[in-house]
Amino acid sequence: MKFFNYAVAIAATCFVVASPVSAEPVAANAIEAVNVAQAGNETAVRIDLRQPLVTAPAGFAVANPARIAFDFPATANALGKTTQVLNEGDLRSVNVVQVANRTRLVLNLVRAANYRTRLEGKSLYVTLSPIERLSDSAAERTVRFAEENLVGVRHAVRDVVFRRGRDGEGRVVVDLSDAGTAIDIRQQGPNLVVDFMKASLPDHLRRKLDVTDFATPVIGVETRSLGENVRMIITPKGQWEHNAYQTDNQFVVEVKKIVEDPNRLVQGTKIGYQGPRVSINYQNGDVRALLRLMAEELGLNAVISETVTGTTTLVLKDVPADQVVDIIFQQKGLDMRKNGNIVMIAPRDEIATREKLEFESRQQISELEPLVMEQFVLNYQRAADVSKLLAGESSAEGATSTQRILSKRGSAVAEPQSNILFVNDIATKLDEIRSFIRTIDIGARQVMIEARIVEASDDFNKTIGAKLGLINSKAVNVGNSSIGFVGGSVTPGTSRTTVSNGVVTTTGTGPVLTQTPMAGVNLPSFESTGGTLAFSLFNSGLTRILNLEIAAMQADGLGKLISSPRVITANNVRAKIEDGTEIPYVTTTTSGGNQTQTVSFKPAKLVLEVTPQITPEGTVKMALLVKKEEADFTRAVLGNPPIKSSVVETNVVVENGGTVVVGGVFVTNTQSKVEKVPLLGDVPFFGWLFKYKNDFGNRRELLVFITPRVVSEKLRLD
Repeated sequence: MKFFNYAVAIAATCFVVASPVSAEPVAANAIEAVNVAQAGNETAVRIDLRQPLVTAPAGFAVANPARIAFDFPATANALGKTTQVLNEGDLRSVNVVQVANRTRLVLNLVRAANYRTRLEGKSLYVTLSPIERLSDSAAERTVRFAEENLVGVRHAVRDVVFRRGRDGEGRVVVDLSDAGTAIDIRQQGPNLVVDFMKASLPDHLRRKLDVTDFATPVIGVETRSLGENVRMIITPKGQWEHNAYQTDNQFVVEVKKIVEDPNRLVQGTKIGYQGPRVSINYQNGDVRALLRLMAEELGLNAVISETVTGTTTLVLKDVPADQVVDIIFQQKGLDMRKNGNIVMIAPRDEIATREKLEFESRQQISELEPLVMEQFVLNYQRAADVSKLLAGESSAEGATSTQRILSKRGSAVAEPQSNILFVNDIATKLDEIRSFIRTIDIGARQVMIEARIVEASDDFNKTIGAKLGLINSKAVNVGNSSIGFVGGSVTPGTSRTTVSNGVVTTTGTGPVLTQTPMAGVNLPSFESTGGTLAFSLFNSGLTRILNLEIAAMQADGLGKLISSPRVITANNVRAKIEDGTEIPYVTTTTSGGNQTQTVSFKPAKLVLEVTPQITPEGTVKMALLVKKEEADFTRAVLGNPPIKSSVVETNVVVENGGTVVVGGVFVTNTQSKVEKVPLLGDVPFFGWLFKYKNDFGNRRELLVFITPRVVSEKLRLD
């Protein structure tokens, strides 16, 4: 059986009633002697009484401190003393305390034990036997994470870092040299002590960290060397609980604030019952007496209503005390309300009625209570905006909301010139309004957002081909024949007739074909700004020329365009910056045979829109919109260019001063074109004289870098 620790010990003067009574009975019985004897591993205690008992008295056991208590109703203490030292086996002493006509007998043990009782004549025999447990250290308050297996092996603490968790808990992260470092953690007074066994600590880590600014339950962490060990003292504040775990070489201690839950007897975030474990043998006993006993076990200040009546019978073994109270509440229809460290226990209907009357009384008082005017000088917030918040109106739309902070009769008036808010309301509401204004009227931290939009381009163009041409510029006398060349021109022949002395003479020239320069082979045309190599073959009269031109070109282009918009704004306030032009475009509409042209404008701008939020950890959470637009005049339609747009919209969390890539576009365009003469262009090697090849490649990459920087409140320009 496993027993759990708890902090509150039961006072020896406490008592419990074994049976319900309406009045205090006369002490007809008395405890006259207490004797003890050892039998093997068991200890027998004999309690002699003046009169024999009908039933065994009610008793319960406590694990820490180890005690067993019995309550004797209508019984006096006839020993003549309240304490008797025995020191027999696991029994150290006996306390016998009489209150009125009832007596409690407490057996003080060295360690927790099982017990059984029997009645024999005028004596009550209590037999104590040891509890079989897996380990005698199950109830120790020191938790060890690892055992030292290697003798003489030294370990080291590499680093100690403090962080704030997501739920506001303080987190101490310790980097160790190895996972086998033995770690003991325990609560010592108001502090949490962690010992790293056989470990060394660098000099720069021997320090005390003041972590109050992190707004966690931890206010300080001190690390120092202690002999062969390293001791860490964590100083929390308020109500707290801790959780420790180890992953490989990293040891983490989390200290979390306990938020008081009025519906729970034992506070904490752990699920289930957490009270000290008790064993109860309660036969037909008074409910009020049992609740009083459980309140003592839990260390509570309890006020039990007089309307709590009745009896109950409980036989429980090793059950949390708060679960016992919950069982009694369910059986008897009871409930509780906590006010500070005081618990009021009453029937559920009585509590509901009392609360209803209290709420109705408060409402009546609020309707009759006189109004009080108070003025608030606002330093950072606008008085008009705060006035709308108090009245439950939205500052954006002016709509009335049900979330009204002012009372029904309350009102708020803002004076914009001096930024003073005048509130007229009841005194209890003024306290709430004062706390509300104190919370929101604080200076907003500022954040500067810098965006870098990098657009890189890489162009590649490779061209190779040949050009073959035949030029013939010699005139050919064709006479009356039909010989001709494509691409040439024919000059008609001339004829002249003369008559001399009756003789007719005809003279003239025949038709002449003039061949203009032409390409003998119709190859695809190409233009090249690269290198060319040309060969020419011609006759002696330069009338016929054969040209061969080989051209090759390779072009590489690299470009980079960087845009860097910057904007500064307050925490949780949207900011926007844009730069660019608006492109005009014309739209034509036809109505009744008449055409109307309208000129409109479309923006082509660089836009940065951001809403930053500074987190408690010091990072910056941003809602981002980055837009880059530009007109593409190379693909204009009817003179109207399309807009090429790149947009990134996201939410990111970045460290203060850090840079993150929030988006990128990578486009690759590869083209290859071949023009050739059929058949001739396919001839190996010589085919290059009859074809033209063009390889084109383009790569475009767009990256968006975001860098937030929290502006220091102490920064100034002198």
